[in-house]
Amino acid sequence: MVYETPEYHPAFEEYCETIFELGEDGLDVIQARIAERMEVSRPAVSEMIRKLIREGLVQVTDDSEVVLTDDGLVLANQVVRRHRLAERFLTDMLGLSWAEAHHEAGKWEHVISPVVEDALVRELGNPTTCPHGNPIPGSGYVRPEDATTLEKVSVGSSFMVERIPEELEFEPGLLEYLEHAGVVPGRIGTVTASSPDGTTTVEVEGRPFGIGSFAGERILVSAA
Repeated sequence: MVYETPEYHPAFEEYCETIFELGEDGLDVIQARIAERMEVSRPAVSEMIRKLIREGLVQVTDDSEVVLTDDGLVLANQVVRRHRLAERFLTDMLGLSWAEAHHEAGKWEHVISPVVEDALVRELGNPTTCPHGNPIPGSGYVRPEDATTLEKVSVGSSFMVERIPEELEFEPGLLEYLEHAGVVPGRIGTVTASSPDGTTTVEVEGRPFGIGSFAGERILVSAA
C-alpha cells in the first residue's frame, strides 16, 4: 500500500513523524515533548507548529495537545512507513546495526519514491514491522493479544520480545545495548530476577542482562 501525498518540506515531514510516534508511544503530544524528542528549542517548535497549522497538517486542542489532521496523518503514515521499510532493508539486506539503520533511515525517508517503496516491499517480502518490532503503516500488522511490558513478566516466566518502542531509540546507547543483549523482536528470554529499583534481569540464550525500569516499562513482550 503506497501513501500518496503532496510534496512537503522535509522539516514538515519530520514534525508530523515525531507527532505520530509520540502518540504511538502513548505520550501526550505537547510542544515541550516535541522539542525534547527532536532536540530543538521550544521557540523553534512553536514557530513550526504555526506553519503546520497554516498548511492544514496539525491542530492544537484546548488542552495544548498537538494533533495531526487527516492530511497530517496521511503524511506521517507515509514518512513512518518509508523510514521503517528503510530500516528493514538496511539491517536485513545490508547488515547494519539497529542504531546505524535508524540514523540512515532518517535520511532515506525523505527521498524514497513510490516506485522504490514498492520495490522495497517486494524485496523484503512485505514485512509488517521494522527491525525493532514497530508496525509499518499499511502492512496489516496485528498486535499480539497477550502483549504486555517486560516489567510485568513474573520471575521465572519466559517471554518473546515483540517490540522496542520508538521512545527507546532516542536514549543514547540503549539500542546498541539491547541488540547486544539479544533483546530483539522474535527472541525468547526468561525473567530471572526483579530488583526493588525496577531493574529486571533477563536471560537470553544463556546470557544474563539487566534491563532498567525505563526500558522494562516500555519493551513489549508476549508469552513464550
